[in-house]
Amino acid sequence: MLQWSDVVKFATHGNPKPARKIQKSPEEWQQLLTPEQYYVTRKKGTERAHSSDMCSLFAPGKYACVCCGTVLFDSEEKFESGTGWPSFTQPLSENAVAYHKDISFGMYRIEASCNICEAHLGHVFPDGPPPSGLRYCINAVALEKLGDELS
Repeated sequence: MLQWSDVVKFATHGNPKPARKIQKSPEEWQQLLTPEQYYVTRKKGTERAHSSDMCSLFAPGKYACVCCGTVLFDSEEKFESGTGWPSFTQPLSENAVAYHKDISFGMYRIEASCNICEAHLGHVFPDGPPPSGLRYCINAVALEKLGDELS
């Protein structure tokens, strides 16, 4: 189980090795994604809080990166954070998510991105529920919900 100290270590000293890498040109990503998906995942945007029904969706299944299809999170780690974005306590595997220091807007945060295609997902905070204390605050538009039968 990842802890805040692990997340900080990855953001500071390097991320876990991904299973594979996917790279595309900006034009290729634009052809594959909606304008909002492209803005959030490729331009590090943020969707409006409470803009997705995914925040209150707790059906069993997995959540994959909308860009490359890599499975990132399991619904068993999803919780209601009240923030307006889907929140998880852990990624599906240690090397599914990459971490980067983010000092934009005068804040110190840790950005979470897909470790396979580098899509911006959201941020990780140390204010989640026990036992990990982590809150992966993820843009819903960056995720694709997979049903139980596909997971």
